[in-house]
Amino acid sequence: MQGNTVLHPKEGRNLMPQWPSPGRDHLPQQTLPECLRQSGYTTMAVGKWHVENWPDVIGFDHYVIPVHQHANTAQWYCEDGGPLFSPEGYGLDFEAEHVGKLLKDRQADGKPFYLYYNMCPPHMPLMDAPRKYLEMYNRDDVVIRGNVDLNTPIENQEDKFLTYLWDYRFYRDQLPYTCKLPQGFDMVDLTALYMGLTTWVDDALGKLLDDLDATGLAENTIVIFTSDHGDNLGSWGKMGKCLWRDESARIPMMMRGPGIATGVVSEQVASLVDVAPTLLSFAATDTSAHMQGQDLSSVLRGDVQTLEHNYAIIESGEQGIAIRTPEHVLGRYWVKGTEHRKVHDQVGECFDMKADPFSLNNLADSDTMPANWETLNKIITDFDTQTPWLELPPFKFGRKTV
Repeated sequence: MQGNTVLHPKEGRNLMPQWPSPGRDHLPQQTLPECLRQSGYTTMAVGKWHVENWPDVIGFDHYVIPVHQHANTAQWYCEDGGPLFSPEGYGLDFEAEHVGKLLKDRQADGKPFYLYYNMCPPHMPLMDAPRKYLEMYNRDDVVIRGNVDLNTPIENQEDKFLTYLWDYRFYRDQLPYTCKLPQGFDMVDLTALYMGLTTWVDDALGKLLDDLDATGLAENTIVIFTSDHGDNLGSWGKMGKCLWRDESARIPMMMRGPGIATGVVSEQVASLVDVAPTLLSFAATDTSAHMQGQDLSSVLRGDVQTLEHNYAIIESGEQGIAIRTPEHVLGRYWVKGTEHRKVHDQVGECFDMKADPFSLNNLADSDTMPANWETLNKIITDFDTQTPWLELPPFKFGRKTV
């Protein structure tokens, strides 16, 4: 499965439904929470729910999910299928408080638990946040990456900036206060806001860790902090995600807990598909045969430095398929003009991420390709052959048309 959206039959673009769909056609096979629940775990989901199925249908005992996918205020929630309610203040703060209460309950009942806690920020809307974080960083705090050209406006820049600031309240609803940029607003200002909302997440994570300490659960709880994507924020004139380059595809994956070595930065390249087999290994629960990914527990314990397969596959909706190793990213573009998704036979991009961290020097078709490029290329071919692609047209930024 690729993408986290569904195809709108009339508008011809990707939209999340306001509420999950009934049944579980989207996820017919056993999920991570179902595997853990079978082993006696209480399973809980709190926060943004970018999945087409209801949480209880796919293995969660308890859930609190928002109605709007991208809104930090005026948010409505559903708890365990009950009536909608709208808490005061900011959604992230409400969710953090609810998580704290859940941890106290877990302290009381003594059962093992799995908590999927999904924070929306720093995802747009960047202006929908406490003033403290909006004013936390100024222009002098921003370090612009070497692949961002501040002198060249990005395509459709005003609409893209307004979408970052207000999300659907601009591009769908066209609310008056969302339709005009502040005077002189540019990529530096946008990045400062992004940094502020990232700090908001840091503070929410800090509260979670403090709550684990206060309840005594930290000693026997594995914590994984990760994300689903990064943001280009102007690199190569691009915004959003959907590229295989590091700004878009490289994300944090930090883990702590019993049995995990501390203070270690690993050269192992991991992927989100590795999370399920890794957690199931720590829980002494068998991994379902259909689950992709590999068990990282031996690396986390410090038994080995890296696994034999030290790479990740990246599927870029805009570009194609790439492989990321500790040293290189090598990718092949989608073939244009075909009825179904097909990846090109030839390598389109290859970057040395150690020597060229801003991906400025494309090594494809040069005599400086890595010695193992053919091996990496074959891994892409095998992945493409084994993967049934879901057809999803690209999402278009811009003003709503009538």
